[in-house]
This record gives sequence, C-alpha cells and structure tokens, in this order.
Amino acid sequence: MIKTAEFVTPNHPDKICDRIADAIYDAYRSSDPASRSAIEVMGGHGLIVVNGEVTSTTEVNVEHVVKNIVGENYKVVVNLTRQSPEISRGVDGGGAGDQGIMKGYATGTTESMMPREYELARMLAMKIYEVYPYDGKTQVTLDGEKVIAVVASFQNAPHDDLLAFVRKYITADTYHINPAGDWHQGGFDADTGLSGRKIIIDNYGPQIPVGGGSFSGKDYTKVDRSGAYMARKIACDYVRKGAHEVFVSLAYAIGVAEPVMAVALVDGKEETITSYDLTPGGIHTTLGLEKIKYADTAAWGHFGRKFPWD
Repeated sequence: MIKTAEFVTPNHPDKICDRIADAIYDAYRSSDPASRSAIEVMGGHGLIVVNGEVTSTTEVNVEHVVKNIVGENYKVVVNLTRQSPEISRGVDGGGAGDQGIMKGYATGTTESMMPREYELARMLAMKIYEVYPYDGKTQVTLDGEKVIAVVASFQNAPHDDLLAFVRKYITADTYHINPAGDWHQGGFDADTGLSGRKIIIDNYGPQIPVGGGSFSGKDYTKVDRSGAYMARKIACDYVRKGAHEVFVSLAYAIGVAEPVMAVALVDGKEETITSYDLTPGGIHTTLGLEKIKYADTAAWGHFGRKFPWD
C-alpha cells in the first residue's frame, strides 16, 4: 500500500499562528488556571490578527506575547471577548464546550506508536530544521516499507547541500529538493497563516481519520482538543496491552459531560470503552492537563512526543 505524509516546521506561517494562539492561552493560564479560551490567529505580511473568546480573571498583554514570537515589526490587532453566556451555562456544570467527534490512533509498528510515513516526514523536518531553522516542508511516500519519494523544500537551504543532508537520513528512489527552485522569502513574508489549518499534521497524517476539530488556542473544556488527547491515550493503552492497531472514536454533545459515543476498533474488533472517565473534568485530571505548557504542543505535532496522552 502506498502512503504519503507531510510535515512543516515551526516557522511555517500556519504553525506560527498555532504557536501564538497557544502562547496566549498559556499566558492567561499562568495566573488563572481556570481560564477558558477559543483563540484564532491569522497572520502575514506585517499583520497579526487575534480574534476569539477568553474568559479569565487575569489580564494579558496579548500584543507583547505575539511580538515575543514574531518580533516587533508587526501590527497586532486584538479582538478578544468573553465566552458566550449560553455556552458558559453548559460548561459551568462540567459539560463539554461543544459537540464534536474526536479520533485517536496507535499502532504497534513503530516505537512512537505513530504511522511510519508520518514519523519519517517529522523526523526529516526536525533534522533539517536543526541546520536551517526557517520555513520548510517535508513529504515522504512509502510503498510498503520502501521509501519511493521524498520532498524537502526549505527556506535558505541551497539545493545541493539540502539534497546531501536528506540523503544522510532517508534512502529513496526519488528526491524532490526545493522543486520550485531555491528560495529565501518565507514565513509571514511569503504567505499568510491561520491557526488550526494543519490538523492532519497535528494528528496522524492523511491515512488516519480525524474528527476535524483544531487544537491550538483552546482550553480543556473544548473536547476538540482534550477529547482527542484522551482518545490517543486510550489507543496507546490498548497497544501497550498487545494490540497491533487501534482506532478510537469519541463524540460529545455541548453541555453534556459524558460522551454520546466511546468505542475502540481494536485489530478490527469494535469494543465499547467503559473503563475511563471521559468527562472533560475527568480528562483534565487523568492527563494532568494543568501541568501542560500548550505552546510546546503547537510545533512538531501533538502525538508521538511523550506527552501524558502518549
């Protein structure tokens, strides 16, 4: 079976936006751990827009947080309001902050329990980024266990040097290195970015289903995030007990604490999940989310990195 996965660096425009969203949320949480947030960020070409909802007892200099990441030469527009009182009514009693479907996955074929094509694309992006810490992308295509194609496109990385570097880490039939030519204008100077746009990279790559909800900028009551983390933990627990491949599905209704669906497909056999506290509060406690610095999750993917849900 032919499979392909891609990855982007922390200085890709979309990932910069994810990092900003989570850094803002972390700033609120540092003084008020109960802060609720749903922060969206758009940036590019000298402008950063921060929009969304934050309910907190503390104040944060959002512009300062943004400029710590992108530098001083940006206009920052901040438009944050409090959470809708109707949504608060459902969440205050411990209910989920929205409806939605969350997916979790784990495989016994790799040490990280992540798909191999995903891990190769991530590994390569991380290795290149150590030498060229700029905007960049990788892509790896497998035919079974064989790597048949590698794509690496990195800002400020000369073709020949980049090709030699990639060959050190992956042997492939075909290499596409800076396929549109060497390039020096990247990041927000070249493209706009948007938080929550790289959900496939944030999850498991395109071969594994995802629920569709983004992660960054959201507090734990947003089960798009916390539910997906818990689904990953459950899948990993099954693999550690001997399963080969596990798909977990959770679904929630806004204002309702318990999921309306909680099933695991374990090596092709469906099981109902009953032995976990799957309420938002229960997930928060089980995973120790109060200890997580969310900005650390916003680069290099949310899974397979030894977080508590892995």
